[in-house]
Amino acid sequence: QLQLVESGGGLVQTGGSLTLSCAASKYAMDYHVIGWFRQAPGKEREGVSCISSSGKYTNYADSVKGRFTMTEDSANNMVYLQMNSLKSEDTAIYYCASSPSAMCTTQLSDRYEYEYWGQGTQVTVSS
Repeated sequence: QLQLVESGGGLVQTGGSLTLSCAASKYAMDYHVIGWFRQAPGKEREGVSCISSSGKYTNYADSVKGRFTMTEDSANNMVYLQMNSLKSEDTAIYYCASSPSAMCTTQLSDRYEYEYWGQGTQVTVSS
Protein backbone atom coordinates (compact mmCIF):
# COMPACT_ATOMS: atom_id res chain seq x y z
CA GLN A 1 0.00 0.00 0.00
CA LEU A 2 1.43 3.33 -1.04
CA GLN A 3 1.29 5.85 1.77
CA LEU A 4 2.90 9.17 2.36
CA VAL A 5 2.70 10.91 5.72
CA GLU A 6 4.18 14.36 6.26
CA SER A 7 5.20 15.86 9.58
CA GLY A 8 7.33 18.66 10.95
CA GLY A 9 5.36 21.73 9.97
CA GLY A 10 4.87 24.61 12.34
CA LEU A 11 5.31 28.29 13.03
CA VAL A 12 8.73 29.82 12.51
CA GLN A 13 10.08 33.34 12.29
CA THR A 14 11.47 34.89 9.13
CA GLY A 15 15.02 33.72 8.60
CA GLY A 16 14.49 30.59 10.65
CA SER A 17 14.71 26.93 9.71
CA LEU A 18 12.39 23.97 9.68
CA THR A 19 12.71 20.37 8.55
CA LEU A 20 9.76 18.52 7.07
CA SER A 21 9.62 14.74 7.06
CA CYS A 22 7.75 12.38 4.78
CA ALA A 23 7.32 8.74 5.74
CA ALA A 24 6.95 6.76 2.53
CA SER A 25 6.35 3.15 1.65
CA LYS A 26 9.35 1.10 0.67
CA TYR A 27 7.91 0.61 -2.80
CA ALA A 28 7.67 4.36 -3.35
CA MET A 29 11.19 4.85 -2.09
CA ASP A 30 12.58 2.22 -4.44
CA TYR A 31 10.61 2.91 -7.61
CA HIS A 32 9.02 6.35 -7.52
CA VAL A 33 10.12 9.90 -7.94
CA ILE A 34 9.18 11.72 -4.74
CA GLY A 35 8.40 15.40 -4.73
CA TRP A 36 7.58 18.18 -2.32
CA PHE A 37 4.82 20.58 -3.29
CA ARG A 38 3.25 23.53 -1.53
CA GLN A 39 0.02 25.43 -1.76
CA ALA A 40 -0.48 28.89 -0.34
CA PRO A 41 -3.98 30.32 0.21
CA GLY A 42 -5.55 31.34 -3.06
CA LYS A 43 -2.68 29.97 -5.13
CA GLU A 44 -2.04 26.93 -7.26
CA ARG A 45 -0.14 23.99 -5.85
CA GLU A 46 3.45 24.32 -6.99
CA GLY A 47 6.44 22.03 -7.09
CA VAL A 48 9.20 22.75 -4.61
CA SER A 49 11.67 19.91 -5.11
CA CYS A 50 12.02 16.32 -6.21
CA ILE A 51 14.34 13.38 -5.76
CA SER A 52 14.91 10.59 -8.25
CA SER A 53 14.01 6.99 -7.43
CA SER A 54 17.72 6.21 -7.10
CA GLY A 55 18.13 9.04 -4.64
CA LYS A 56 21.05 10.37 -6.66
CA TYR A 57 19.42 13.43 -8.19
CA THR A 58 17.48 16.32 -6.74
CA ASN A 59 16.02 19.43 -8.31
CA TYR A 60 14.49 22.56 -6.88
CA ALA A 61 12.21 25.40 -7.82
CA ASP A 62 14.10 28.62 -8.41
CA SER A 63 12.27 30.23 -5.50
CA VAL A 64 13.84 27.82 -2.99
CA LYS A 65 17.15 26.97 -4.64
CA GLY A 66 20.02 27.50 -2.23
CA ARG A 67 17.70 27.58 0.79
CA PHE A 68 15.96 24.20 0.72
CA THR A 69 17.59 20.78 0.63
CA MET A 70 15.79 17.52 -0.08
CA THR A 71 17.31 14.28 1.16
CA GLU A 72 16.27 10.71 1.75
CA ASP A 73 17.00 7.97 4.25
CA SER A 74 16.26 4.86 2.26
CA ALA A 75 16.99 2.54 5.19
CA ASN A 76 14.09 4.09 7.11
CA ASN A 77 11.89 5.02 4.12
CA MET A 78 12.02 8.70 4.96
CA VAL A 79 12.32 11.81 2.82
CA TYR A 80 13.22 15.20 4.28
CA LEU A 81 12.99 18.82 3.26
CA GLN A 82 15.40 21.03 5.16
CA MET A 83 14.23 24.63 4.84
CA ASN A 84 16.57 27.47 5.77
CA SER A 85 16.35 31.25 5.54
CA LEU A 86 12.59 31.02 5.51
CA LYS A 87 10.56 33.89 4.11
CA SER A 88 6.94 34.88 4.57
CA GLU A 89 6.24 33.75 1.02
CA ASP A 90 7.19 30.20 2.02
CA THR A 91 4.02 30.05 4.10
CA ALA A 92 1.90 27.22 2.68
CA ILE A 93 0.67 23.72 3.19
CA TYR A 94 3.48 21.40 2.14
CA TYR A 95 2.72 18.05 0.54
CA CYS A 96 4.82 15.00 -0.16
CA ALA A 97 3.89 13.14 -3.33
CA SER A 98 5.18 10.22 -5.38
CA SER A 99 4.91 9.03 -8.94
CA PRO A 100 6.13 6.00 -10.87
CA SER A 101 6.20 8.01 -14.10
CA ALA A 102 7.19 11.59 -13.28
CA MET A 103 10.68 12.77 -14.11
CA CYS A 104 12.79 14.64 -11.61
CA THR A 105 14.28 17.29 -13.86
CA THR A 106 15.11 20.97 -13.52
CA GLN A 107 11.62 21.79 -14.80
CA LEU A 108 9.97 19.84 -11.94
CA SER A 109 7.04 17.73 -13.09
CA ASP A 110 3.56 19.16 -12.84
CA ARG A 111 1.48 18.09 -9.86
CA TYR A 112 -0.88 16.19 -12.18
CA GLU A 113 1.92 13.72 -12.88
CA TYR A 114 2.00 12.67 -9.24
CA GLU A 115 -0.47 10.00 -8.24
CA TYR A 116 0.05 9.55 -4.53
CA TRP A 117 -0.20 12.33 -1.98
CA GLY A 118 0.14 12.86 1.72
CA GLN A 119 -2.30 14.89 3.78
CA GLY A 120 -0.04 17.94 4.00
CA THR A 121 1.60 19.84 6.81
CA GLN A 122 1.22 23.57 7.49
CA VAL A 123 4.25 25.83 7.48
CA THR A 124 3.75 29.39 8.65
CA VAL A 125 6.56 31.93 8.50
CA SER A 126 5.94 35.07 10.53
CA SER A 127 7.83 38.34 10.46
